[in-house]
Amino acid sequence: MLPLDPQADPGRRAWIPCPQCHDTHHCQPCQQHRTCPTHWRYLLTNTGSQLHLQCPHCTHVWTHETNFGNTRTPPNPPTNH
Repeated sequence: MLPLDPQADPGRRAWIPCPQCHDTHHCQPCQQHRTCPTHWRYLLTNTGSQLHLQCPHCTHVWTHETNFGNTRTPPNPPTNH
């Protein structure tokens, strides 16, 4: 189990399911995509549309692509005319 990141601040939170511990599976607010007082994640940093998160329950760290705003997806391939 990793320690909490030094950037972990409860004032910077995100409500994204943890891909490791899946602690939101039986939570009604989380299943309804509502803000849950229990299952939030530390929002460590963001780079454009990518969120860098840490789960306070299992301390897993991961990056989540929101596809909102300035995404990091590759440009569209050229089209033939």
